[in-house]
Amino acid sequence: MTYGKVLLLFTLFALIISSTCYARDLTDVKTKAKSSIKSITSYLNPRKLKLRSSSAMVMDQGNGRILFRRGVDKPRPIASITKLMTAMVVLDADLEMGRKITITKADKDRKRYSRSRLRFGTALTRSELLQLALMASENRAASALARTYPGGSKAFVRAMNRKARSIGMMRSRFADPTGLDSRNMATAVDLAKMVKAAYGYDSIRKYTTKPWSLLFTKRKIMKFNNTNRLVRKDNWDIGLSKTGFISDAGYCLVMQANISDRPVLIILLNSWGKLSKFGDANRIKKWLQGAEKRMLHDKLKTASTS
Repeated sequence: MTYGKVLLLFTLFALIISSTCYARDLTDVKTKAKSSIKSITSYLNPRKLKLRSSSAMVMDQGNGRILFRRGVDKPRPIASITKLMTAMVVLDADLEMGRKITITKADKDRKRYSRSRLRFGTALTRSELLQLALMASENRAASALARTYPGGSKAFVRAMNRKARSIGMMRSRFADPTGLDSRNMATAVDLAKMVKAAYGYDSIRKYTTKPWSLLFTKRKIMKFNNTNRLVRKDNWDIGLSKTGFISDAGYCLVMQANISDRPVLIILLNSWGKLSKFGDANRIKKWLQGAEKRMLHDKLKTASTS
């Protein structure tokens, strides 16, 4: 091999090594920038986040740091957010999920006379009822799950309150499994604990983020949609969600989502209008993404001059 060829090979090898090291260093800078919670808090300006929810909280799921808070310590009615607790109690009981359960008149809403698409006499598996309660917020489904719990509905509500205490929800209480009872109350801080606990259940993550589902009954095929329209958006990465509404609670939304590679918990209570909770979630997403971009830009700028 001639001297010229040896020199050329050596030069190419040096360029490859140099490019690899640069790419690795750049990746390290990006990773460190994204993982630094202390850094992102300095880029977050709570005054610029204009929300229409009376109570709101954003928490970094990885370390529990609260990134935004407003009215988080006041217990409020939580409406159908309740059904996350209902689901955990059902799953903790290790009941037969394939067992058929019939919707009866005992499952009728006699508090607010809300509508239901599940007719009396409809027989569904416990798993199907759980899915409808979480995804479509079906009140009769939640009622039937509690009614067929060992000891009945009263024992179920006691189990809900025991579960709440066990995960640290000390300023919360539950009076029914559907959320129609305004005595179901919690603080935003406690709801973050509930969402974090519920995230540990595969079925809850699956059912609360399913965009829609078909239900086959003897009479017809029915399509049920998720009450959270954001799960059908490609620009959202949602791991768990639940909506809720009664007049006493206003419009509510809780979610686990990944925003700019950061897992966060979002709690929104008593929003002004039907769509405001979704608007608030999008505003939070934009707020966090903006902070992440500014933080990463400064990190890369610092690295390039050092």
